[in-house]
Amino acid sequence: MRVFILAPTPMMQAGLHTLLTSNEIQIVGTSAQPGALSESITDIDVVVVADELLLEGLALTLANTSMVALVVLTNNEERTLPRLRALAVRGWGMVPLDASALQLQAAVQAVAQELVLLPRVQMQRLYESRTLVEVFNAEALDETLTTREREVLELVGQGLSNKLIARQLQISEHTVKFHVSSISNKLGASSRTDAVRRGLRHGLIAL
Repeated sequence: MRVFILAPTPMMQAGLHTLLTSNEIQIVGTSAQPGALSESITDIDVVVVADELLLEGLALTLANTSMVALVVLTNNEERTLPRLRALAVRGWGMVPLDASALQLQAAVQAVAQELVLLPRVQMQRLYESRTLVEVFNAEALDETLTTREREVLELVGQGLSNKLIARQLQISEHTVKFHVSSISNKLGASSRTDAVRRGLRHGLIAL
């Protein structure tokens, strides 16, 4: 996976480079200027942004592509969330400024799979401030999910197969398939990944 780091100082760029580098993640560039992505944007899978203030300049660069995903380091979720929602990107996520290497790498992997990522602590703060409810309220569900469907969707979001979900919930694999189909219909999802993404968007589950 090809990652570009956008951070305001060389020290922050170097720190993120160290935290993110792994067998699955290749750092293809670093910069303090959003415009630096313009020439190589088609060769980038995920942009990691160390300061939400850089999102405004990044919007222009991303205007002609929806194939890039974003991870933003921030402790100001209320200001960052509307900015992320306004961008036409493949997936996006917010992580705390003090996120560990494992958290950052997991966030990169998640948004690259077209998911929306909100750590539980950040999501709870947004719900308490009603920011998350207000931003996502326009996308109301036609039908609510049952308790069992939410359980199934949560496990789908964890990457479990139908067989493993059936084993964990002590139900048949056929029943799991029925629930997954029902969940997809209610959420208007085209795939399991899309169902998880929509479930996150509606606040039905959390990663």
